[in-house]
Amino acid sequence: MTQRDHTLHCTLPASLWQALQARIARTGEDLDQAVRACLGEALDMPQHSIFQVSTSGALVKGVYAGVTRIADVRARGDIGLGTFAGLDGEGLMLDGHCYRAGPHGQVSEVADELTVPFWLTARFRSDIAGIFEHVTGWADLQARLAQLRTTDNLIAAVLITGHFELVHARVACKTAPGTGLVAATSHQEEFTWHNVDGTLIGFWTPDYASTIGVPGLHLHFLSRDRAFGGHVIDLQADRVEAQLHLTTDLHLVLPENAEFLKADLRGDPSAALAEAEGARPPTDSG
Repeated sequence: MTQRDHTLHCTLPASLWQALQARIARTGEDLDQAVRACLGEALDMPQHSIFQVSTSGALVKGVYAGVTRIADVRARGDIGLGTFAGLDGEGLMLDGHCYRAGPHGQVSEVADELTVPFWLTARFRSDIAGIFEHVTGWADLQARLAQLRTTDNLIAAVLITGHFELVHARVACKTAPGTGLVAATSHQEEFTWHNVDGTLIGFWTPDYASTIGVPGLHLHFLSRDRAFGGHVIDLQADRVEAQLHLTTDLHLVLPENAEFLKADLRGDPSAALAEAEGARPPTDSG
């Protein structure tokens, strides 16, 4: 569960009120949006921003060196996903806590000093919400989220919480630098869990951003007891609540190491990303 919003009551001097009204006239924001935005800017906590480490294109090319600390990721948001140095497991972030799904999908909280080669995080605020019943699979979930979204041109942070009849997930295995993502995930561990409660955490990214993010829907699963999880390949759900946070600002941090600077990042990584995320016959985990 994400942190709850709070109601603020205060008295403003006339000069601040006039400045606030001028902002509203200039931006078209309502009063609530304007106050949130001003506080976020003053506290360096933008309300509609994604903080991203590196690019999907670099990940496809095997750029796996850790470049940003978990502490820096946590300072920028409360939900997110990614991976760790050497592609060593799946990264999950919920309620400001960061976890690693490792062998057999077992989850453990990670230390702030650990570094990541790729990560997305956002400070989640629900802009759109809906209840989904009898979700039959990945394609069905994508279709329902498409109906819930109000635009296909903004990156949306996604939280989906509830009871899942089935979750088919994978965990990437540690691999050598320079090994492309398709080859690295060809020996990934996959699992299927039945009748579990938990949360899907992730992002929906427009196709035009395919060289930066993972186009389409990218979700990781974390069980309610935070004991197991991984990168989601397929699912079925009885009843879940879906929440979307639409973002208008992307803060992208690019690595400065030789591995990234010398990588050939030309071309569209979409096909390789789709292949790397494709399913293999699942291992039933009960």
